[in-house]
Amino acid sequence: MSWKKELDELADRRARAAALGGAEKVARHRAAGKLTVRERIDALLDPGSFREIGSVAGDAEYDRSGTLRAFTPANLVIGRGRIDGRPVAVAGDDFTIRGGANDGAIKEKLLYVETMANELRLPLVRLVDGTGGGGSVRNIEALGATHVPNNAGRLWQLAFANLSQVPGVGVALGPTA
Repeated sequence: MSWKKELDELADRRARAAALGGAEKVARHRAAGKLTVRERIDALLDPGSFREIGSVAGDAEYDRSGTLRAFTPANLVIGRGRIDGRPVAVAGDDFTIRGGANDGAIKEKLLYVETMANELRLPLVRLVDGTGGGGSVRNIEALGATHVPNNAGRLWQLAFANLSQVPGVGVALGPTA
């Protein structure tokens, strides 16, 4: 059995994720004098130390034959790296996709990076860049209501526990609430 189709799809997803929200949105972001999320992470961490986790997570559309048609990566980049040689966990919002507002994969990625920081006792650095997609406002418009995500209880418990167990740094890099 060959895994070529699956491996090709993973490579395609990685390439699409590397393009962030697309050339036009990246250009608009840079025109506003801002670095992209991966540029910010690279500037923060020791050179070559960042190991991204979950770049292939996001919203995918397939055609009838099961071939990937479209892919929007999750708007949260997470991973591990080093600052002055010390290991850290890092999470950064990708405003070119949707800023700090939740999309389909961000909840699980945020839970993952909080868990990783907790279990490995790593400082957690969070680069927050607004709610470019409207967040709860968008949910109200689309669904007629907003809601607390299903995993919010676990996420909030872990985030609060981390406040007393691991160092945390939050950096507001745009319009944040």
